[in-house]
Amino acid sequence: MKINQHWLTDITRTPSPNFDDRPDPADISLLVIHCISLPPGEFDNHHIDRLFCNQLNPADHPYFQEIHQLTVSAHLLIKRDGECVQYVPFDKRAWHAGKSTYEDREQCNDFSIGIELEGTESIDYTDRQYQQLATITRALLETYPKLSTKRITGHSDIAPGRKTDPGASFDWQRLGELLK
Repeated sequence: MKINQHWLTDITRTPSPNFDDRPDPADISLLVIHCISLPPGEFDNHHIDRLFCNQLNPADHPYFQEIHQLTVSAHLLIKRDGECVQYVPFDKRAWHAGKSTYEDREQCNDFSIGIELEGTESIDYTDRQYQQLATITRALLETYPKLSTKRITGHSDIAPGRKTDPGASFDWQRLGELLK
């Protein structure tokens, strides 16, 4: 997998309007792993795309009435079958982390890339998701010199008490082994 002009090649692009310029585009130095499913616990639909593109219909599910007005995005989604969708080019600031801190730096969106895994905090992620995440992480490490395997974290780690994803179901050791 390659990155060309801050987009992964050979994957689906679904551009989100929910991004802006980074304060310093050269300071991409953190990878944040998230999880998402819409409605919660349901997979293999287009609701995540719709959320990230401000097109979620509140009438489609009661849960959507609570979240349809959010303006959020991630750079990338890895679905259960390993399919990838990129919403925001990596040199732009996606709106994935919210109020966050990493190593005494606030506003993690300024310097991070956000990757969503389709899943929940209590259901194991799939082999294909781990393989794709490792492949994409290697491409990111090759492209953005301030990233490193030591600068990969979970949403829960940068927003403790507010966020719990990717949760106990994410196997950090497995990702580490795949990146060796």
